[in-house]
Amino acid sequence: MDVLSAIEKRREITAYKENPISEEDLSKLKTALYQSPTGNNLPSREFILITNKSLLAQLSKTTPYMRWLEQAAAGAAIIGREEVSKYWLQDASIAGGYLWLAATSLGLGAAWGAVYHAEDQQESARRESYVRNLLGIPEKYRVVAILGLGYPASDPPPKEMYAEDAVFHSNGFNVR
Repeated sequence: MDVLSAIEKRREITAYKENPISEEDLSKLKTALYQSPTGNNLPSREFILITNKSLLAQLSKTTPYMRWLEQAAAGAAIIGREEVSKYWLQDASIAGGYLWLAATSLGLGAAWGAVYHAEDQQESARRESYVRNLLGIPEKYRVVAILGLGYPASDPPPKEMYAEDAVFHSNGFNVR
C-alpha cells in the first residue's frame, strides 16, 4: 500500500483480533520507527517494542483511556531524551506517525495512548512513572506514548472530515 493510501485508510483502532503479528511485520514496524526523522539527525527518541500480553495488560492501566491496549497483539512505547535535543517531543511524535502509517500499510490497526501530558505536569508525572516502573525506563527519559498494534476486529468506515477550506490557506493566513 502506498503512503497516501495508508493516510486515507488510517483509523484509530481500539479493538483487535487475537492474531499475533509476524516477526517479519514486527521487523518492518521497527524499521519505520528507526527511519523516522529527527531534528539534526539526533537520537532524541527511543522505542520499546512490547509483545508480552501480560505486560500489555498492565500498561493498559496507564490511563482510563488505554484499556484497549490489553487486546493489542503488540505495543510500542516511544520515549524521548530531552538532554539530546530540544525537539525530543516533535521527534517522538513524528516516529509515532510513521509507525501508525506503516502499521496501516501492513493491514494492522493502531491506536495512540498518550502518556506525556503537556497541560498537567502532575498527571504526566504519574503516567510516566507508572510506565517507567513497568518497563525499567531510566528517569532521564520522557515517556511520550504507547501505540497499540494488532489486526483490526472490524473495518471502520471512512472518516467524516471537515471541509478542506476550513484548514488550508494560500500564501498567507486567511488567503483562500
